[in-house]
Amino acid sequence: MAAVQANVTGIKENTKTSAEPVRPLANFPPSVWGDRFLSFSLDRSELERYAIAMEKPKEDLRKLIVDPTMDSNEKLGLIYSVHRLGLTYMFLQEIESQLDKLFNKFSLQDYEEVDLYTISINFQVFRHLGYKLPCDVFNKFKDVSSGTFKASIMSDVRGMLGLYESAQLRIRGEKILDEASVFTEAKLKSVVNTLEGDLAQQVTQSLRRPFHQGMPMVEARLYFSNYEKECSTYDSLLKLAKLHFKYLELRQKEELRIVPKWWKDMRFHETTPYIRDRVPEIYLWILGLYFEPRYSLARIIATKITLFLVVLDDTYDAYATIEEIRPPTDAISKWDISAMEQIPEYIRPFYKILLDEYAEIEKKMAKEGRANTVIASKEAFQDIARGYLEEAEWTNSGYVASFPEYMKNGLITSAYNVISKSALVGMGEIVSEDALAWYESHPKTLQASELISRLQDDVMTYQFERERGQSATGVDAYIKTYGVSEKEAIDALKIMIENAWKDINEGCLKPRQVSMDLLAPILNLARMIDVVYRYDDGFTFPGKTLKEYINLLFVGSLPV
Repeated sequence: MAAVQANVTGIKENTKTSAEPVRPLANFPPSVWGDRFLSFSLDRSELERYAIAMEKPKEDLRKLIVDPTMDSNEKLGLIYSVHRLGLTYMFLQEIESQLDKLFNKFSLQDYEEVDLYTISINFQVFRHLGYKLPCDVFNKFKDVSSGTFKASIMSDVRGMLGLYESAQLRIRGEKILDEASVFTEAKLKSVVNTLEGDLAQQVTQSLRRPFHQGMPMVEARLYFSNYEKECSTYDSLLKLAKLHFKYLELRQKEELRIVPKWWKDMRFHETTPYIRDRVPEIYLWILGLYFEPRYSLARIIATKITLFLVVLDDTYDAYATIEEIRPPTDAISKWDISAMEQIPEYIRPFYKILLDEYAEIEKKMAKEGRANTVIASKEAFQDIARGYLEEAEWTNSGYVASFPEYMKNGLITSAYNVISKSALVGMGEIVSEDALAWYESHPKTLQASELISRLQDDVMTYQFERERGQSATGVDAYIKTYGVSEKEAIDALKIMIENAWKDINEGCLKPRQVSMDLLAPILNLARMIDVVYRYDDGFTFPGKTLKEYINLLFVGSLPV
């Protein structure tokens, strides 16, 4: 999200003329969903039936997870499937208890006779759950004399796929996993068209987007579809996964009814018709941060605040003149209804709704003693308004910022800070004073996710922004500052993104500074940036990935 400003022909707002100023209209594609999700009606008795039906397979699966007689590799394979299916939160204590025991007994010698696929699954389980299993477990698959991977693994497609997925969990300094990522990606691409059945689907999906970079809910559904054998190994796992998917679908469809109804009631489509109408897409984005039932209120709040961002961004970016941008920025900084008189008339309804909604949220959170999270979100919103204005001023004057200068402001205008802070608002007691202080300290993990949010967007959208007169993109700033070609600039930004992923991976390993409950939205926001911007500007033009994901989760339905 970034501000764009077209040149204005000298017509000021207060000039008494019938002529309209030249506006930087983007003519965004309309919503592909319309009012589709407004008609859903939740049958709470049906929801309760699924909740009750989950109890037995859940208990049976819990017994399997803690079964002391199960072989360790089989147990790690089971936990891997539980994790891939999005069920970890139900068994977190049991899983961590088992992994603690196995990790404490770890010996590199135990892996000498184990195949690549099994080692890869074990590695992923430990790393995904925060245990730093050494990457040395893969050393035996390299030729000592040549330093390259052994030719024997090239025929082991499942093993190479496992190694490729494992490499996505690497941290800085893990050279073997850097090499494995390049090697396995190239080999899998060379054989994917020769594969058949489930393996073909598995490799295709992983090459399109590795599990670690995907949206958890969608990845769970894709795992269920593409890994039928693994999901069917245990009857309780299969039953629980199906029931869980259906339970979540009903709950989330209700949330997807509530937010569009609120949006329609606020009449944004009438007062700000120039903006991107992307309500289901924004809900999906926030769902990517946390899908667990206990975060229902948090999702609704964060979705509303993110939709406010879209209105603000597109007003500054695709409608307002530079003269019209300055007063609302000042008004938002004051956060006072009396400032409404100073802003253009067409933005006044939005300003009032913004203040009213935040006041209502703050009132609700104050009853729980959690108003501090709302204040943090509000301050982040004020920061981004100022950031959008600065970008608009740059473009209006034709100024191309230096890369450090661009990044200082660009990390703000990426919207990351607003979304991540707003995601905390309804999460409950886990967002303690200490947890919020950790967020406010701007830790390395947060910085890394923020960087991905800014640069992944820039790499994919800079050409579109250029066409519209945008001077403030990371690609152009990098070219100007370091005197490199466009390709060199993009390659450099991609390396920065890759290193940021390594920093996130390291921040999620134990011992952690805060709980994984608080780290998960940071990790998942980086994942959603990848989902939206890896192949195209999937938010402005949501006809591909986001449409596919919404269809998968809310239009199609798994048989139960």
